[in-house]
Amino acid sequence: MSTLNVTLLQQPLAWMDGEANLRHFDTLLKDIAARDLIVLPEMFTTGFAMEAAQNSLPEAQVIEWLQDHARRSHALLAGSAAIQTEKGAVNRFLLVEPGGKVHRYDKRHLFRMGEEHKHYQAGERREIIEWRGWRILPQICYDLRFPVFARNRSDYDLALYVANWPAARAHHWQTLLLARAIENQAYVMGCNRVGSDGNQLNYSGDSLIISPQGEILASAQPHQPARLDAGLSLETLSDYRTRFPAWRDADSFTL
Repeated sequence: MSTLNVTLLQQPLAWMDGEANLRHFDTLLKDIAARDLIVLPEMFTTGFAMEAAQNSLPEAQVIEWLQDHARRSHALLAGSAAIQTEKGAVNRFLLVEPGGKVHRYDKRHLFRMGEEHKHYQAGERREIIEWRGWRILPQICYDLRFPVFARNRSDYDLALYVANWPAARAHHWQTLLLARAIENQAYVMGCNRVGSDGNQLNYSGDSLIISPQGEILASAQPHQPARLDAGLSLETLSDYRTRFPAWRDADSFTL
């Protein structure tokens, strides 16, 4: 598929209330059709809470809900949730296909300033998801600050960031999203939440969909719930990488 029709939902989240959040997104998702990818924020069932995994919905329930909406919309449905596993709690990005297949990425970089590293287990590797001819790199919030981890090894076309990124550092969020797109010659989507949480942190959203050249294809009004739509073109991406092959001069490395 040369064109990927994408949607992201910049929304407020009910603090530690999984059922309320699922009902909220039920309402929004029923009106979305003819998309290939739909993205929800980080920890979309709870908000960014250190105790979330102990009080969140079971992974099986979250996956069943995602599968139902993926099947109805015929789209890949993606968002992260706090999940309790046998090895401990993880901040897990779930990407679910309409046929029910589930892809998982556990957040690698845990937000030290919020003591996330004391409550969650770090993921061990990055993941690349193949969907309708596109290669997608899923990332979560604080991962955005570590460009080596997101370095394009000619293995992805779209980097997907979900977040609970506070308004106090909104400039960092927007600048780093632009940088990841330009330096990696890839599309970038950044889906952030809005509203305030149980820790009295405010979120301005500032969600973006960005082209490989750093052009903003869609942007959300700060502090407002929003739906962003865009069509991403593999042909445009390939043509740009051919005309401006900076990737050919990248330093080789392993992480």
